[in-house]
Amino acid sequence: MIDTTGMTLEEVRLTGLRALSQELGPVGLIRFLQQFERGYGDYTAERHLWLGQDTVENLVQEIKRQRKTKP
Repeated sequence: MIDTTGMTLEEVRLTGLRALSQELGPVGLIRFLQQFERGYGDYTAERHLWLGQDTVENLVQEIKRQRKTKP
């Protein structure tokens, strides 16, 4: 095990990336790092744009309508 007490945060980060790369390979390293991507934007505001202002009652009516049209 490596003693990290005297390392800068950048040195710790690079050492960790090297270890992950050796253990997981380049594709595995990328897949691992993608789990921690912060993303961008305001998900809550964007979600309202995608979903609209439907209520539970509207969704239930839409489900019932679609069920009637299927054979």
